[in-house]
Amino acid sequence: MTVSELDVSLSATLDAVESAEPLVNAVTNEVTVNDVANITLHWGGLPVMSDDAREVADMVALSDGCLLNMGTVSERGEETMLTAGTAANENDVPLVVDPVGVGATPTRTRVANRLVSDLDVDVLNGNYGEIAALAGEDAEVRGVESVGEYGDIAVSAIACARETGAVVVASGETDIVATDEAAYEVHTGHEMMGNVVGTGCMQGVTLAVFAAALDDPLRASLAGTASYGLAGELAADCRFGTHHGPASYKVAFLDAVSGLADSSLDVSDRIHRIEV
Repeated sequence: MTVSELDVSLSATLDAVESAEPLVNAVTNEVTVNDVANITLHWGGLPVMSDDAREVADMVALSDGCLLNMGTVSERGEETMLTAGTAANENDVPLVVDPVGVGATPTRTRVANRLVSDLDVDVLNGNYGEIAALAGEDAEVRGVESVGEYGDIAVSAIACARETGAVVVASGETDIVATDEAAYEVHTGHEMMGNVVGTGCMQGVTLAVFAAALDDPLRASLAGTASYGLAGELAADCRFGTHHGPASYKVAFLDAVSGLADSSLDVSDRIHRIEV
């Protein structure tokens, strides 16, 4: 399938999100929970952050999308994520999993493998190291950050997609979106995004918002990834306010997400199917 056949135009996808106004339940980490909630709202979705095992299944059943982010993994959080993910599967709610730090410790690797094996995941979002680790390859993950070189990341992403059945988004210098049959490069983003804690978490919920609105995991992943990176570029170019460092850049970035629908820009020429 070509990029044009996928219809990833910026205006069409953002209009679809605005029209759907999807309710997205994020079971996420306590470090970036406020950022995850805000960016959901800025895209046009409705955030809810239920993470109590007593109600999370009911809340997910009422939602249009679900994110599971294991950034601050705990025993209680593991069971809550499985409960939420099971509810998403049972109610046909698109499910995005962000396996933060998989490969860094045995515990994180076990939890991540449990999530992708016990649940039907629609979109899997991670950095290069996390995706390589889930594909069963040697990966360098220090804390929750990817280090090292990943020259064959597209091959790793396709292998991960085949293993998990999910559309895989591998974020890095060039983002890769892969299915079990094909891989695409997404050429948007800016290096300033790497200076803000939580950009990976915010990208994960961005994918959940787009998946909830577009009813096509691949189209949602391509459009969500490209739009997210484009917002990062516009913020770096001071299109949404002058920034003087990471803190003010973050404010400009959130404003760019909120104002992206009015930017009259497109992303179709930034997405390329690649041969692997």
